[in-house]
Amino acid sequence: MDSDTDSDSEDDEGPGPLLSMPINYMRGRRTSVSAESMVPSHQNYVKIVVSKTPEQRKRIELSIASNFLFKNLDEDQHEDVVNAMAEKRFRNKENVIEQGAVGDYFYVVETGTLDVFVAKNGNPSEKVFEYGPGGSFGELALMYNGPRAATVTTTSEVVLWALDRITFRRILMENTSRKRRMYEAFLETVPLLVSLEPYERHKIADALESVYFDDGQTVVRQGDQGDNFFIIESGEATVTKCSEDGKEFPMPGLGPGQYFGELALLNEMPRAATVKAQGRLKCATLGKRAFVRLLGPVVEIIKRNSDNYQTIEQQIQLHQQQLVPVSPAAVSACASPASASPALAPAPLLHQQLQPQMQLSNI
Repeated sequence: MDSDTDSDSEDDEGPGPLLSMPINYMRGRRTSVSAESMVPSHQNYVKIVVSKTPEQRKRIELSIASNFLFKNLDEDQHEDVVNAMAEKRFRNKENVIEQGAVGDYFYVVETGTLDVFVAKNGNPSEKVFEYGPGGSFGELALMYNGPRAATVTTTSEVVLWALDRITFRRILMENTSRKRRMYEAFLETVPLLVSLEPYERHKIADALESVYFDDGQTVVRQGDQGDNFFIIESGEATVTKCSEDGKEFPMPGLGPGQYFGELALLNEMPRAATVKAQGRLKCATLGKRAFVRLLGPVVEIIKRNSDNYQTIEQQIQLHQQQLVPVSPAAVSACASPASASPALAPAPLLHQQLQPQMQLSNI
């Protein structure tokens, strides 16, 4: 039998009966749970990829979409989880998991049916539920190696997709560690945040959230009030500025590692340009409220470095002088970047480069 209690053994024997456990097992009202201590490798993590058909991947994705452990994963983590799931087969009348046994696998049903039994207060087990294709169970095993709360028995030949706790935690940890290092490197290039201490950058990096935009989708719109700061993780974005008469002028585009909207952390000035996704775009974002909650007002941080503060103050004043009131009708009348006339000359830069290392995006 190929169950999670004997997953790495080639023996034909099934998992031992509950009577073989120590006599004091689960004796108290509470049972202890534990999880392995893991440290990010800080190296190129070799991802586990198990081949699946598009139909199988879709069934797995649908099955875990509403599960509390998976619905907050970003796209990369979600893909890694689906890739890492391995196929396990069970014959009819086999126990996949047993109540009271320590488990470390989460399962998604590909084909077949299973019944769920629970024994309470020493009474015989009673059927409480059943699973079919698309069902999933055992997710708590991905959090800690506590005892199973029920027995799940096959009622036909079954094919399951299985994910073990170590792989799941490694996916989360490696992705989180990689993103934190990447975010911290990005944050070091933002003039507005150059005065942050390393531990403060750690805080901000952990608070950044990944957001995705489809091709042509607007990230920020000229004239709207700014409340979020963005760093491009992958993909590219177009930048355009709308004139008073509704004409749209192309500006230099943005790519991975570049940022925009950082003035939203400092004040509530309207956006000076429109940024749209060019292809699939992934950004890390942080709002002003979250920043203030973590580190306090941004103005107090940039004041730590007087030269930086004066440079930013000058650029903000220049930015305010160059803001031209544009009606919502004029903004909506602007052509999309794809349809902008090639005869249009690029609009003047939003700012002069006062210091190369202290340059704001002013979006």
